[in-house]
Order: sequence, then structure tokens, then C-alpha cells
Amino acid sequence: MKALILSGGKGTRLRPLTYTGAKQLVPVANKPILWYGIERIVATGIQDIGIVISPETGDEVKAKTGNGDRFKANITYIVQDRPAGLAHAVKVAQPFLGDSPFLMYLGDNLIQDDLNQFLEQFTQQQLDSLILLRQVSNPGAFGVAKVADDGRLLYLVEKPQVPPSNLALVGVYFFSPTIHDAIAELQPSARGELEITDAIQSLIEQQKKVSACQLEGWWLDTGKKDDLLEANRIILDSYLTPEVLGEVDAHSQVIGRVEIGAGSQVINCTIRGPVAIGQNCYLENCFVGPYSSIGDRVTLIDTDIDHSVILQGAKVVGIHQRIVDSVIGQRAEVTVAPRRPKALRFLVGDDCQIELM
Repeated sequence: MKALILSGGKGTRLRPLTYTGAKQLVPVANKPILWYGIERIVATGIQDIGIVISPETGDEVKAKTGNGDRFKANITYIVQDRPAGLAHAVKVAQPFLGDSPFLMYLGDNLIQDDLNQFLEQFTQQQLDSLILLRQVSNPGAFGVAKVADDGRLLYLVEKPQVPPSNLALVGVYFFSPTIHDAIAELQPSARGELEITDAIQSLIEQQKKVSACQLEGWWLDTGKKDDLLEANRIILDSYLTPEVLGEVDAHSQVIGRVEIGAGSQVINCTIRGPVAIGQNCYLENCFVGPYSSIGDRVTLIDTDIDHSVILQGAKVVGIHQRIVDSVIGQRAEVTVAPRRPKALRFLVGDDCQIELM
């Protein structure tokens, strides 16, 4: 059994952050989104993982994620020269996949459920495909499944204007090698892409063994700023382990579950968890409110933040108006002149410099 993680695409919904980087590397609770998927897969016992990357951001994904040693896995990188659909990604990965069954995982998704139960069902029932579904309020934004009352999968449709149900396809699929034959017969959709939903629909029409399961836990698609902040909130709430490895002076208060990385300094600050602070940060005269993540080498001085994500190397100085619901990119600089505005909300890309007058 192998795994295929899709980590290409242009990440248009997270711009300007993704003008300069891969959306799958944007951190949630100070860990790249992509890595959560790798860890989920390795927990099933699958160690042979292919990661589909784009020419634009692939080098960054490779540099940050490495050859798999940190995950106790073997990672092979596969370049998809253009974003031509999920089925196209499987097509370009076929030399890696060979005749092996495989798990396909979209690299910008987060799920709570353990994958072992689904892998066991796929294997024991000798299925050609097992798809995971989740009830959503906006099914038209996803691939959608129509399921009979007895649980049979009737058909799939990609991003329909009139959804046949509220069951969206989660970005996790299990396939036997028969999917390659279905993909070989596909024609591009109206979007100009080879759709994985069309390939699965072909399996259904050929009366192959295709089944579906609904997730019981949460599923997070992190393609937009607010989705990213919600993912950060849930991960901090669910998994954060309090640990203070940096220096916190006597004038500071650390309340609740707070993680502070090695080499970080906290001076005259109040930090109210859950909060994750990375390594080698410098915080002085700050309030850091719940559900905030601060990446490595961040500088915060005379600043109040709440429910926000600050990426590594950013510098925020003199912001007393409480930054909320914000994402500030790598190495961005945000400063304020003496005359202060009333309220601030940001989505700031990498390497920006902002001064509020």
C-alpha cells in the first residue's frame, strides 16, 4: 500500500500568502498543514509516500519537508507541470504508484478521524475505491455524493450548481489500481481538468466495488483565511501540550495552556492560552490572547493580538489596538505611527512592510 499526497495548485484563495509559497506549508499551530497529513498516513503503517508538487512551489515543499526521515517514511516527489485536476495528478504519479493500491490525501485538508478504520474496510472488503464524505452547509463548493437510503453510492458530481445532497467528498480517497484505467479514458471537464469524481463515477458505472463512509469528527479545508484561523483554533484546542522552554520574566503572566519554544524571550507580557509560540521569538510589553500561533523568530513589541496566526520572522511593533482574526506572513513588518487607528484586521503576505499613519 502506498500513499499519494497532492501538494500542488496555486492557492489562489489564500493570496497574498501563497504568491510566495505553497498553501500546504502555511502553518497551523506552528506546523505546516502538509505535515499533519503525512503524520496521519504514517500512523496507518504506510511509509511509501509520493508528494505531487508544482514547479512554482515544489522546491520549497521539498526543502522544508525533506526525504521523510523526520516522519519515518520514504518520500518521493512528483512534479505536476500544471494544475489540471486531481485525476491528472494521479496520472502523472502512475510510475510511482505502479500496481499498488493507494491512499490519496489532499495536502491542505485536516481531519480528526483515524484513517486506520477506513484502510481496514478498504482492504478487507477488497474495494476498488472507498471515498470519505462529510455533511457540509455549502456542498456546491465541493465534489458531492448522492447516497441511497441503504448506503449505496449512486453517483458523484463535481461542484454542482444544484447539489444532489449535502455530502461533500473529503480530500481522502482509497483506490485499487483499477482507477488508472478509468483515468485513461477521461476527457477534460467543463473546467478543463481531469476530475477524480468523473473517474470514480466511471468505476460506479462499470459496477466496480465502490463504497463510501462518513466522517464522524471534524474536517477542515484550509483554503481561505477564516478557514485557516478556524483550523488553528481547533488544533490548539485539541492537541496543544503546555511547555515552556524559553525565558519568561517575573513581570509576565502565562495563563492556561501555552507552549513557548526554546530560545524565546517573554518580557512584561500577558499570554492567555491556548497559545503556541515558536523558537527564538522576542515578546515585550504584549498581550497575546487565546487561539494565537506565533512562528519562529517573530518579534512582537508593544502589541496586542488575539485569535491570529503570525508566521516566522514577522515583526509587529507598537500595535495597541488589538489585532484580531489576522494572518501575517513570513518576514512581514507591521508598525504604527503615534496617531493610532481604532481597529485593525490583516491578511498580510510574506515580506510586506506596513506602517499605519
